[in-house]
Amino acid sequence: MNDLFIVETGTTPSTKNSDYWKNGTINWITPSDLSKLNRQIEIKESERKITEKAMKESNLTLMPINSIIISTRAPVGYVAILKERATFNQGCKGLIPKDEKNIFPKFYCYYFLNKKKELQNLSSGSTFKELSKDQLENFKVILPPLPKQKKIAEILSTVDLAIEKVKLAIEKTERLKKGLMEKLLTKGIGHKEFKDTEIGKIPKEWEVVRLGDNKIFEVIMGQSPPSSTYNTSNEGLPFLQGKMEFGEIYPLPSIYCSKPIKIAEKNDVLISVRAPVGDVNISLAKVCIGRGLAAIRSKADKSNYMFLFYYLKYKGKKLESISGGSTFQAIRKDDLKRFPLPLPPLPEQQKIAEILSTIDKGLEMLEKRKDKLERVKKGLMEDLLTGRRRVKLDYKSGT
Repeated sequence: MNDLFIVETGTTPSTKNSDYWKNGTINWITPSDLSKLNRQIEIKESERKITEKAMKESNLTLMPINSIIISTRAPVGYVAILKERATFNQGCKGLIPKDEKNIFPKFYCYYFLNKKKELQNLSSGSTFKELSKDQLENFKVILPPLPKQKKIAEILSTVDLAIEKVKLAIEKTERLKKGLMEKLLTKGIGHKEFKDTEIGKIPKEWEVVRLGDNKIFEVIMGQSPPSSTYNTSNEGLPFLQGKMEFGEIYPLPSIYCSKPIKIAEKNDVLISVRAPVGDVNISLAKVCIGRGLAAIRSKADKSNYMFLFYYLKYKGKKLESISGGSTFQAIRKDDLKRFPLPLPPLPEQQKIAEILSTIDKGLEMLEKRKDKLERVKKGLMEDLLTGRRRVKLDYKSGT
C-alpha cells in the first residue's frame, strides 16, 4: 500500500470553538457519512462541514478529488472516492495516489471493499476495533496494468448502475404503494359522498366495525407451548413465536412444535402483540402461534383477509398506540377486540386488496432482481479483483 498511496490521518476540530464549525464550507467526512452511501462508491458531500480556520489550525489535510476515504474505526471498511475536495475525522484514513498514471482510484475502491473482512481482521483494540496508519500502509495490494484496472472498474460500475436503477424503481413503487394505501383504505374506489366517523372521513356506504365483532372476525391470542415440544425435525406444526419470523407479507418459520396449543389457520392475519407491537403478516398455512402473536380470522362472506392485512399494516402506528405495559409493550385481547376499522362492501374490499397485491408482486420482482444483481456483483468482485477471471481488453481502442 505504501508504494502506491500516501496515507493521511484525520482529526476532529474542537467542537467548543464555533469559529471552526459555524458557516463551514469544507467537507469533513466521518464513518457515518460513508455508512449512509448505501453501497455507492462516490461521495460528494458530508453531513457536517468545517471552516477554513478549522482547517488551518487543526492541521487537517485537504484531500484532492479522486482520493479514497476509508473508515478505519467503528466500523472498519466503508470506502468511497471523493468527488469534491474534503477533510475527514480520526475514524477515517485518506489515500492519495502517488502516481496517477498507474493508479485508477475506482478500481482500488472496489478492491478495498472486497478486502473488507481482511481489513477488519487486521484491526485491533479492546473498546472498539481500529485500523492503524501503519497497518494500512503495510497492507499488501495488487497492481494490475492500468488498462485492466479501468476495465474491471468499468464492469463493476455497470453492475452498480443496474443495481441503482432497480433501487430507484423500488423506491418509486414504494411511494406509489404508500399513496395508494392512504387513498384506497380511507376513500375507497369512486366514491362521491363521505361521512365523519371515529376513524375519520370514510365513504358513506362503508361501516365502522371492530375486530371483536364475532360476526365478522375471530380473535385468537397466541400461547407458547413448552419449550420441550420445539423441534427442527418438522414434527408437528410450524411454530411462530413473534415478529422475528415475519417477512414482508408472509412469515418464514424456522422451528416446529409437536404439541401446539393455539393455532392460526391459512390466511389468518397475524399481529405482533408483544414488543415490538403492531407488525402484521399473513399465515400461509396452519401454524402454531406463541404469546407474541395474535391471529385475526376473517369470516369469508364479510371480510377479505387481504384487505384486513393492508388496513392493519397501514394502521401499524395506531396498533402500537393501544399497547400498554411497564416492562415491555403488549396489546391485550380486549384492546385488540375494541380496535375500529372500516368495512367496505366485500367486492370493494376484494378490489382494493387486488390493486395493492399487484403492487406488492411488482415490488417482490424488483427485490429479486436487485438481489440477483448484488449476487452477480459479489461474484464478479471475487473473480476479477483476485485475478481468478481475466478481463479482455480492446487494444484497438486502448481500453
